[in-house]
Amino acid sequence: MLKPLPMQHISLKLLTEDVPLAAQVLADCGVFNPEITEELPQRLGEDYRQLFNLARSRLDKILALIPLKKPASVSERIIDFGELEQVNSQLGTIWLELSQYEEELHHLNEQETALKQLLDNLKTFSMLNVDLKQFQKQAQFLNLQIGTIPIAQLEHLEESLALAGHFIEVFYRDEQLASIVVAGTLEHQEKVQAILEHTDFQILNIPPEFHSHPHQVHAELTAQLENLQQQIQAVLAKEKALGENNQEILANAYQSLSNAAAYAELTDTLRGQGKLALIEGWIPKAELLKLETALEKRLKSPYVLTSRTPTASEYQQVPSLIQHHRLLAPFMNLVKNYGIPRYGEFDPTLLFTITFILMFGTMFGDVGHGTLIAGAGWFWRKQLKTFTPFFIAAGSSSILFGFLYGSIFGFEEALLPALWLSPIHHPILMLKIALYWGIAFICLATLITILNNWQEGNYASAIFNNTGLVGLFLYFGGFYAAEKWMTTDSFDINQQLAILIPLLMIFGYKWQQNQSPFLERILITFIECFESIINYLANTLSFLRVAAFSLNHAALAIAVFTLANMIGNPGDWLMIILGNLFIVIVEGAIVTIQVLRLEYYEGFSRFFRGDGRVFIPLQKGLG
Repeated sequence: MLKPLPMQHISLKLLTEDVPLAAQVLADCGVFNPEITEELPQRLGEDYRQLFNLARSRLDKILALIPLKKPASVSERIIDFGELEQVNSQLGTIWLELSQYEEELHHLNEQETALKQLLDNLKTFSMLNVDLKQFQKQAQFLNLQIGTIPIAQLEHLEESLALAGHFIEVFYRDEQLASIVVAGTLEHQEKVQAILEHTDFQILNIPPEFHSHPHQVHAELTAQLENLQQQIQAVLAKEKALGENNQEILANAYQSLSNAAAYAELTDTLRGQGKLALIEGWIPKAELLKLETALEKRLKSPYVLTSRTPTASEYQQVPSLIQHHRLLAPFMNLVKNYGIPRYGEFDPTLLFTITFILMFGTMFGDVGHGTLIAGAGWFWRKQLKTFTPFFIAAGSSSILFGFLYGSIFGFEEALLPALWLSPIHHPILMLKIALYWGIAFICLATLITILNNWQEGNYASAIFNNTGLVGLFLYFGGFYAAEKWMTTDSFDINQQLAILIPLLMIFGYKWQQNQSPFLERILITFIECFESIINYLANTLSFLRVAAFSLNHAALAIAVFTLANMIGNPGDWLMIILGNLFIVIVEGAIVTIQVLRLEYYEGFSRFFRGDGRVFIPLQKGLG
């Protein structure tokens, strides 16, 4: 639970003809991560993989359009290249016909969309009792124009055009624009045009399809739309018939490709020479016996299976398989958001879960607010899915610390007695608790770093680095010196040596590691040693935010009650309710971000590389 599962590297040498069956056995185990090997020169099964990918692509596209009742289980059998070619050919024939229907549907749907757009545009002209064709050509004796004008300009335009012997008919209007027809003699055409431009008149373009009276155009377009919809339904019926007539072929293709999937995936890493093939990869140590038994039972021809433990130099290449209880799934996702634990590296999921829950409750302790968070997590559990435990855990922690603080919906020690203390009444104590919590957290993170480096064989770093054992002594020495200085106002030789001795040892280690020119080497080493002190100090002080947010939570509640008192009855309770919702949503989100920041930057950055490989097992079926 505290590290990725122990792995074994396996090499399986067998006859080429037995590889498809071996692929099914490995896929049945569900815990074999194949790996590319260069021990044998030839790549095997490339043609098979390409053909499988083509057939699967066709099947996926077909099933996206044609429903198929997939079988509950697939009987295992070997699919040879010839059968895969036949499946691909059958799927190609079906997809060719189906794609023709889809192309026809696409064309018809475009026409349907265009007709619907025309009908929507026609609504503007529905109240206009005139042949729309008149606006599409120049009239012989009349100056006839159609367009829109701002409502505010309508009265002014009507007066101006009357002086030019033109009149206006408004046939449609909304809150801002009026659609109008302007008509008059050609005698004052230029003057009218200048007036229209001055009043922001915008010409309405009449589509060529609007070639008669609006009611007649509407009838024609509606008839065309109905005809198109009938054609669409006819094509859909052909698609449905195609699917029904080929259900057996599609079902057989699905089963064949499901059986071929494991071998096709394995061919990407498969190597061989002549009649000999080599499969290599990683498997959890606990599953090795199960694999050996399965291979012995199902492979009839001779084969050689060897296994070994990965060396420390291979750890970065070994995939990490992490297993936790499903309740830890949301916390594991947050850890993966930072990085994947390297094989052999400490898996921080459990530590992250415990410390996150404790810090969230410390910073957001309130029985009422915690109940709302936990209740929201349970109420929206279908939407939150695997993140449901995250909300319930955070809310439960808030409830627990709410009882300890005597806080419910911001009422401090008014409705509930504090089982421990009220942060707002003991701010100095809360700051001390946060400080010691930070010291313990950083010490634990540094110890994990030491263990990680020691296990990987980086003994010098584990002992002498600023994140190693000497760095931990520097941290303790600095804490001892600072505490004694603050309590006795003295800085004697013991305090100085407590800092100086480990700092000199770190300096020596950094000096040895740095191969730069002399002056540059001195400068870089001094900077790195100084940075070690600053980092420990900054990381420790950063944990004071744990206390700060517990005080901030109480202060926000006081602000809400102050506003409620200022408002008075009957709005005070509404203010209290809205204020509490604000605290739960906004401050709850901020506290979550702050806790994640402490976990990532003050914790993970010290010991967690997060550069591991994801364990991707060979899968059976199409997934």
